Amino acid sequence: MSTFLGMPKIFNTGHKQWEQGDPIPADPLNWGTGFPEGSSVTLRNSQMRKNLGHATTTIRNKRNMRVAEMPDWEELREAASAIKNETMLRMPELLEQMEENVTKRGGIVHWARDAQEANEIIHKILVEKQAKEVIKIKSMATQEINMNEYLAERGITAWETDLAEMIVQLGKDMPSHIVVPAIHRNRAEIREIFMSEMEDVPEDLTSDPRDLAMLARDHLRALFLKTKVAISGSNMMIPETGTLSIFESEGNGRMCLTLPETLISVVGIEKMVPRYKDAEVFAQLLPRSATGERMNPYTSTWTGVTPGDGPQEFHLILLDNGRSQTLADPVGREALNCIRCGACMNVCPVYEHTGGHAYNSVYPGPIGAILTPQLLNSLDADHPQSHLPFASSLCGACGDACPVKIDIPGILVHLRHKITESNRGGIPSGWDVAMKASSKVMSSGKVMGTSIKAGKALRPIAGKDEKISNAPWPLSGWTRNKDVPAPPAQTFRDWYKEEGQK
Repeated sequence: MSTFLGMPKIFNTGHKQWEQGDPIPADPLNWGTGFPEGSSVTLRNSQMRKNLGHATTTIRNKRNMRVAEMPDWEELREAASAIKNETMLRMPELLEQMEENVTKRGGIVHWARDAQEANEIIHKILVEKQAKEVIKIKSMATQEINMNEYLAERGITAWETDLAEMIVQLGKDMPSHIVVPAIHRNRAEIREIFMSEMEDVPEDLTSDPRDLAMLARDHLRALFLKTKVAISGSNMMIPETGTLSIFESEGNGRMCLTLPETLISVVGIEKMVPRYKDAEVFAQLLPRSATGERMNPYTSTWTGVTPGDGPQEFHLILLDNGRSQTLADPVGREALNCIRCGACMNVCPVYEHTGGHAYNSVYPGPIGAILTPQLLNSLDADHPQSHLPFASSLCGACGDACPVKIDIPGILVHLRHKITESNRGGIPSGWDVAMKASSKVMSSGKVMGTSIKAGKALRPIAGKDEKISNAPWPLSGWTRNKDVPAPPAQTFRDWYKEEGQK
C-alpha cells in the first residue's frame, strides 16, 4: 500500500510495466512506494510520455501567448505573492472571520484536523440526508482525504462531473495533473474507457472530441437532475464577505452549485485571500497560467444560503490535514501559497518525462515535490515520500512560471537539507563518504593540485567528443547517468606555472 496524504491509497501494479491500451487493472497505480520506483515504471511507458509531451507543449504555448498580452504580468505576480503572504501571516484571524461571515449568511462551518475527521463530517451529513450518491466538482482537497474511497466503503457513490475526472474515475485510474487530470490519456484511450464503462454507448462512437464530449454531457445531465447533494472545493475563500469561488471551464461546477438541495465544500485552510478586491488579481493570473485562457468560461461565487435560489443548506469544512505544521516552517510555508494552476508542471522536464503517477501523490510535479512531504510530515530520510524533493533538476523553470512567485527551487533545496540532516548519526551513505573524501581534497591546495594531475589519467577513456561516459568504480555511479568532461591536457596550474616563468 502507498499513502496519499494520510490515508491508504491502493496502487497495485507493482513494477509491472503498464502500457496505455492494456486492460486497466482494478487498482491501477501502485508503481511502488516512492518516486524512484514509480519513475522506473512510467519512464518505460512511451505512449504516456508522448501524450504528456504533446499536452504540456500545447498548454505552455497557449500560456505564453496570453502572458505576452499582459504588460503588467510581473506586477500581478508580485501583488499575488504579497496577498498570499499576508494570508499566511493572518491565518487564524482570517479563518475566524470566514467562519463568522459564513455562519451569519446561513452556512454551517465545520473544522477538520485531518482526513479522518473531514470524512466523518461528510459522511454524517450524507447519512442525515439519506443520500446514496453525490455529485462532485473537481476538488484536490477531496482527493487528498480519499473521500470517494471512504464513502464507497460505506455504500455512497461520489460521481465526478469534471470531464477529465470522470474519465479517470471510469477508467479506475488516478489523476496525473492538477488541472488536466487525464493528460496522460489520448482520445482513442478515452473512447475505449467510455465503451467499456458507460451504459447505452452507441457502437459507432468515434474518437472525435465532440462525439466524446456530447456522450459525456448526456451521461452527466441525468446525474445533475436527480442528485440532491453536491460536494465541491474552492479556488478562493474571501473572509471579508464569507464568499467562496470556483473557476472552471465546462459548466459542470455551475450545475453542482445551483441544482442540488445541499452543498458541502471541503477547503484547505490556506485557500483564502483577505479581501474581495484581491480576487481580481488571481482572476487574471489563474486562467492564463492554468489553461492559457484570458478568463475562465465559468467563474462562480456563493455566499451562504439565499432563500429560493440554489442549495438551501450549505456546509463549509475547513481542512487542516498538515497545513498548520507546514505553516510553522518559515521557508517551507510558501508552498501553501499555491493556487493549483499547474504551470510549474507544464514546464518541468522531470514531470514531462515521468508523468504524474510516478510521484505517488495527489499533488505531482514541482509543487507536489515541496507540498506533499510537508503535509505528510515525511521529511525523514526513511519515509518513502522523502524522495520527492530530489525529483528535480533544479533548473528553476518552475519558479519562473509560478504566477504567485513561489520559490520552488529554494524550497526544494531547503527540504533536501532537512531530509539529509535527518539521517545524521545513521550508517553513512555512499554520498556521505564521497563528500567527506572530497572535502579533504578541496580543503588543501597541495592535495587538490595532486588530484588534478592524477585526473589526467582518465583522458584516454574519453570519447572523441572529449566526454567520459563510462568511468571505473566508484565514478561509475555518476557516469551511469551523466557524462563528465575529459580532464584538460594542460591544467590551469601548469599553464600558470609556465606563464610565470616567461
